[in-house]
Amino acid sequence: MRFIPFAKAVGTALACATLLATVPARAQDKPAELKIGISTFTSGAASVFGVPGKAAAELLIDEINAKGGIGGVKVVPTFIDEGIGGDKLLSEYRRLVQEQGVKTMLSAISSGNCNIVAPVAEDLKILNVMWDCGTEKILENKRFKYVVRTQANATTEMVATVLYLLKMKPNFNSIAVVNQDYAWGRDSWEIFINTLRVFKPDIKVVAEMFPKLGASDFSTEISRLQALKPDVVLNTSWGGDLDTFMRQAGQRGLLKQGATFVMPLLESSLERLGDAVPEGIIAGARGDHYWLHPETANDPAHKDFIAKFKAKTGAYPIYPTYHMAQALTGLKAGYEAAIKANGGKWPAPDQVAEAMRKMKFKGYGREITMREDGQGLEAQLLGVTKRTPKYPFAVLDKMVIVPAELVTTPVGEKSPTWVKGINPAILKVLTSDQLKTHDFK
Repeated sequence: MRFIPFAKAVGTALACATLLATVPARAQDKPAELKIGISTFTSGAASVFGVPGKAAAELLIDEINAKGGIGGVKVVPTFIDEGIGGDKLLSEYRRLVQEQGVKTMLSAISSGNCNIVAPVAEDLKILNVMWDCGTEKILENKRFKYVVRTQANATTEMVATVLYLLKMKPNFNSIAVVNQDYAWGRDSWEIFINTLRVFKPDIKVVAEMFPKLGASDFSTEISRLQALKPDVVLNTSWGGDLDTFMRQAGQRGLLKQGATFVMPLLESSLERLGDAVPEGIIAGARGDHYWLHPETANDPAHKDFIAKFKAKTGAYPIYPTYHMAQALTGLKAGYEAAIKANGGKWPAPDQVAEAMRKMKFKGYGREITMREDGQGLEAQLLGVTKRTPKYPFAVLDKMVIVPAELVTTPVGEKSPTWVKGINPAILKVLTSDQLKTHDFK
């Protein structure tokens, strides 16, 4: 398999090198190994999400090293468990940098943890690639020199989800939310409801529920939803929290009560949940990530990745594995562009970060464009769950891929303000050729 089906990434790396050629060369000793730290959840409820990300990193780093590493240097990862909590994570993060000489970190999954490590990366002057966290505020509230994100943020994901909801179910009057009580759950709801009110100013919010992160009992939330009977229920939870909610909601009959459930992160749980997922749930993939992607499912590199990942783990890849692929692809292209721009000398972390802000690269979906603020532009795939005899779990049907440029806050603007000013005419795109519907086959 070619981990980098990346003729585009290589070409872009060369283009970035040209753009950066005016930067004075700074001599750095070429290391014997490129040590990188990677934080992910390997314990706790979120490990069902984090362990696949770790497995993808191991698989892809082995392939990078088999092809000569990055800039001719072998990549050596060290993993940190985000399940140990924010304080201990930060301690381990600092230890890797200050005691082991790590100058590149891929961190983190949790939005709360990204808020913790990003300013520390600036203080330590190391490159930090936020490989999975979604909070939009982190790059909107401060301009970082050493921090980039190789995937979309909550705004892109939630605005795309609102558009898809309106495409599939234009007529509804009430909504309730059940989100995790931390940065991602709060931020994603804020963006979602403010966007929805642009198109439905009279929408009635009947309940806002934020159970704690890692909750194991959703009986209170389920009972309220059964009593209130909202037309739409939004749940942006992920990992074990989402799995638990789905199983308990199914056992209580909530999923068949008539509401339209919108779960922008459900793709990552489909195989694990098996027959617990009924038909008709709107599901997202936090990007255009899906092993049955309508545009890339038959791409040789993607097929090879799917086969090798399944052989390694026994499961199909889910979106955190694709986010990891994007982070490593962007990191490799960024280093190689920075090396070229630095006259062949090993670059400093800020030179790599600068290179990454000026490139395009491709994982296993559509091309990612990096912006000057360090934010990646990533298309969004959404669909509706469907049962099929081909698989013992639900798949996505009626898939739509929303281009990032339609649904991403411009550089220098704040998402809560920007989404309130979205032109309602954007709804015209729902019936245009730009948003083709792909049926499951």
